[in-house]
Amino acid sequence: MTHDDYADHCEELFAVGGFTEVRKQAEAGLEELGPDPVLYRWLGLAHAAEDEDDHDTEAEKAYKAGLAQWPDDLGLLVSYLELCLRADQWAHPGRSSRAGMLKERIAVLAPKGSPEAARVEDALGWAGRGYWQDVRARTATARVERATLASHSLDVAEALERGAQAPAHPEDLRAAEVAAALELLDGSWRAPLRLMVRHRVAAYVATFMLVLATNQALVLSGTLSYSMWGWIWYAPILLAESKLRQARRLARQRVIGAMEDRHAETAAAG
Repeated sequence: MTHDDYADHCEELFAVGGFTEVRKQAEAGLEELGPDPVLYRWLGLAHAAEDEDDHDTEAEKAYKAGLAQWPDDLGLLVSYLELCLRADQWAHPGRSSRAGMLKERIAVLAPKGSPEAARVEDALGWAGRGYWQDVRARTATARVERATLASHSLDVAEALERGAQAPAHPEDLRAAEVAAALELLDGSWRAPLRLMVRHRVAAYVATFMLVLATNQALVLSGTLSYSMWGWIWYAPILLAESKLRQARRLARQRVIGAMEDRHAETAAAG
């Protein structure tokens, strides 16, 4: 295998969230073939994606190791800049202070209008956000996550209507998510959960009406002066949603495993 082969494997795994596997591939390539700027960048990105202090430290080590040999590599410079801009200036003042130097270096190497210059502008825009901009960004992220879950629920509902999942490539993440959901929702005692997934909107509306009716009934009966007990009707829906989230995690693990198997076969054949 070549450096490019390892880099391609890292890119594929990173796209499906296999950050641990990306680090393994990058480290294996560096150990087998020696230093390479692209593999150092993937190693750093896979650490930074975990968004934890220890991983950020390891990401910085990877970027520094690469830049020690390729000081003008734009991929490493921009990735390191993104890490520095994200750093807490109180907890990591040294890392945060390096952002200015990196920005100046990139400005010399990356002409205006280049992909690297665009990434720098995006990173600087993110770093300069205020409190309310952060709130809006988090709200937008949550909205995207809800939309993704709703789309996944629709795919599962269609598969439940058909009674089976159509055959698909083992590395097809969306199909793997549906297949995993069908497995987790299988069984006679999970029939109510399947019904909620198939009629998701109706289930939410009916549950909300039950919540209002239960709370009102408890208050009008004199049992309670104020009731929150009606919200317990949401438990089955939350369970169904948790099954869908669990299916997505399981599917990602399976797709990553399928990719790793293919990579191993390719390496063995080579």
